[in-house]
Amino acid sequence: MTRTDGRPRRPARVRAQLAFLHTGVLLHGAAFLLWVWFSVTVIYAPSGSVAALTFATVGVSAVTWLQRRRFAAYADTGIPRTPPVKGRNDLQRAWRRLCTGAYWRQLGYHQLAGPVLGLVEAALLALWLGSIASITLYAWYWMLPSEWPFSQWVDTDGWIPGVAGLAVLPFLLGATDAVIRLESVIALRLLGPSRAEELARRVEDLAERRAETLAAADAERRRIERDLHDGAQQRLVSLAVNLGLARATLTDLPPEARAVIDEAHREAKEALEELNHLVRGLHPHVLDDRGLDAALSGIAARAPLPVQVTVDVAERAAPAVEAVAYFVVSEALANVTKHAGATRAEVVAVRAGDALRVRVTDDGVGGADPSGGTGLTGLARRVASVDGTLALDSPPGGPTVITVELPCTLSSAL
Repeated sequence: MTRTDGRPRRPARVRAQLAFLHTGVLLHGAAFLLWVWFSVTVIYAPSGSVAALTFATVGVSAVTWLQRRRFAAYADTGIPRTPPVKGRNDLQRAWRRLCTGAYWRQLGYHQLAGPVLGLVEAALLALWLGSIASITLYAWYWMLPSEWPFSQWVDTDGWIPGVAGLAVLPFLLGATDAVIRLESVIALRLLGPSRAEELARRVEDLAERRAETLAAADAERRRIERDLHDGAQQRLVSLAVNLGLARATLTDLPPEARAVIDEAHREAKEALEELNHLVRGLHPHVLDDRGLDAALSGIAARAPLPVQVTVDVAERAAPAVEAVAYFVVSEALANVTKHAGATRAEVVAVRAGDALRVRVTDDGVGGADPSGGTGLTGLARRVASVDGTLALDSPPGGPTVITVELPCTLSSAL
């Protein structure tokens, strides 16, 4: 039970303190005996060193796990786990674990700090037991035979130990709390991850969440593209066809009505064309069905200038990475059309190992400046979303070369 201020009530607090002390004595003693056994085995039985090494690393991990449970249960202190060690087999994992700073910190806690803390805990536990025995002295008096010298002594001076035990109790409560706080600080520093390991773990967690966010955003764009393609786009096609049929078959309408139908048919086709551009801008359907080669060829076919496309991708990259490559080429060719004054362009996409390299070249006037509002800033941000890099080479007079390197998988990117 807890009080209104959140702290445990006194009986629960005392039980937790006593449990912390006696489990600490047991665990510190077990860890010390484990290290003694390991040292003796290595010195006097070298043939068993491999087994002892494996058992020692497993034993340290087991005692550390028990210590974490102990601090969580009785000290209300959560000690984060250290990063796991990977390996092909138990021996390799044991060896790699020996080479980590986390193992030596834990070993230092168990073999250097542990014995000292265990002695302090044993002393406090003895004081607790002595204090409780002194306070309950008269209960022992009634249970023991009256002819014992102990009973005769209690008759005369038995009140003195009881008073002393009551006087020591507040000191024991404060001293045990201080020891628990001190041990919690030491355990957090030695049994938990270091600052560098904690930062690495946070970076890994953030990378995983970022990859999940990118994948979710890409999936949402695909869903919107499918909904528009299968819903609004088909309705506009049907509307344009019906208006075209009406214009062709209803020849006896007044000129004003025919003008209205003609205008509605024209606007329906324009809306359909705009929707087609919007759908392709969200996520091109051909990219999923036929890959990057077909998608980039489609962009080149729609460009108002000749574009040579070369794609050498033996293995497809992650869908989100392919989408970034597609939009980079699309935006770059749009910039070439609007600003470069070029007569031709070239697009090259090559996979080299775990990287997808995309290069867009034009023979325009050059002098492209990312700060000039040409869309290059947006390109750089889109590339950076998957930890890619963008390089621009655009001297005055041209040519302009945009080179993008993207990781092929989100896991390696992030």
